[in-house]
Amino acid sequence: MQKQNWLITGVSTGLGRAVAEAALAAGHTVVGTVRSEEDLRAFEELRPGNAHGRVLDVTDDDAVPGVVAEVEQSVGPLDVVVANAGYGLEGTFEETPLAEVRRQFEVNVFGTVATLQAALPHMRRRRRGHLMAVTSMGGLMAVPGMSAYCGSKFALEGILEALGKEVAQFGIHVTAIEPGSFRTDWAGRSMTRAARTVDDYDELFTPIREARQKASGNQLGNPAKAGDAIVHIASVGRPPAHLVLGSDALRLVTAARTAVDEDIRAWEALSRTTDFAEGAQL
Repeated sequence: MQKQNWLITGVSTGLGRAVAEAALAAGHTVVGTVRSEEDLRAFEELRPGNAHGRVLDVTDDDAVPGVVAEVEQSVGPLDVVVANAGYGLEGTFEETPLAEVRRQFEVNVFGTVATLQAALPHMRRRRRGHLMAVTSMGGLMAVPGMSAYCGSKFALEGILEALGKEVAQFGIHVTAIEPGSFRTDWAGRSMTRAARTVDDYDELFTPIREARQKASGNQLGNPAKAGDAIVHIASVGRPPAHLVLGSDALRLVTAARTAVDEDIRAWEALSRTTDFAEGAQL
């Protein structure tokens, strides 16, 4: 396998850490972003000389391009970028304050966009590279009580799909990574939970919240195996535009997409009634 230079955001814990460890184990050089000097030192101790830490807040629009440019100069040309930094926001649509929705998009969407935009010009000039972002199975299906989170991940899916079609001409691959439920802190201490304020949602939402909390730490997905899968697709000639990880994600995403297809077929005749008699087809 050809050795690569990787940049991964959010490597302190969770899936980002697992991907970084898998890439390091494969002999790659990994630059990982963290939020503190303590986390930076811990990351670099994983494999001195190959693991390089950078303190970065991905929502700092001015800092992100500078860090990427510095890494390109000091570590080397980036072959793979994984925009992983993000968090979950749990709460029904009506109960979630608008400020929390904005913050969810600021981190999950705009932080990812800033990271990929900073790396893209360097890859475009070299006519090669692989841009990845961790979305979620919640970017291809939605569940009650996660409207803001799913909304942010659906937004990323659209951005990444369009981006992939724009940059394929430059030899750059784009992959959306859609994990299911993995044994990380995502549903535990990393989850932000909106306060409950409307009793009408108790019957629907209380069991969902309790089940998610109970399952935290015992999820089906193995982060180390996810890391290996992500490192693998960075080595193939034709990587996927979408990588669903986990059998639970496969089941839920397939069901959601089937439901959309059924709606389209059921209402196809009505959809066609809105055309002019003549007009340009896209």
